[in-house]
Amino acid sequence: MQIERLAIPGVVQFTPPRFGDHRGYFSVTYNRDALAALGIHSDFSQDNQSWSAAAGTVRGLHFQRPPAEQAKLVRVVQGRVMDVVVDARHGSPAFGQHTKSELSAQNGTQVFVPRGCLHGFVTLEADTIVQYKVDNDYAPGLDGSVAWDDPELGIDWGIEHGAATLSEKDANGLSWAQFETPFRFGA
Repeated sequence: MQIERLAIPGVVQFTPPRFGDHRGYFSVTYNRDALAALGIHSDFSQDNQSWSAAAGTVRGLHFQRPPAEQAKLVRVVQGRVMDVVVDARHGSPAFGQHTKSELSAQNGTQVFVPRGCLHGFVTLEADTIVQYKVDNDYAPGLDGSVAWDDPELGIDWGIEHGAATLSEKDANGLSWAQFETPFRFGA
């Protein structure tokens, strides 16, 4: 397995091996013991899937407040995205910093997003399907969004602001300055 620990503590990008022949390929996309060997001990309780019709669809930067914070294991099963993680854990050496990873059905790369990090992505192709595991169920009253294009975060999403397809929630996300993080590093 190809493994890369990204600049934010706890964020891990990895690519499980694929075993191919004339029919296609086989890959183990989730194995609890393999993740534990990487230091990932999340007990995933829910699988989510999103389909985005258009390239340039932005979903994020999302979070859930305690006690419903979530770790995520993200992968693309159709299409391609630029996946973004922002460290929102007070006391983290990477607080306010972000990482980006290109995830696609073709490359099979996955990203583990620890609790206390904001998460989002922009679709780079039409008809993109993203699947992700979470270790805490969806809690509608505790979810939120930080503005994907907040200049203080300085994230280059690779698209022009006016070209983004957004939900109402994401179009009205909090600025980074308005966001009062409930997350603590090492908690």
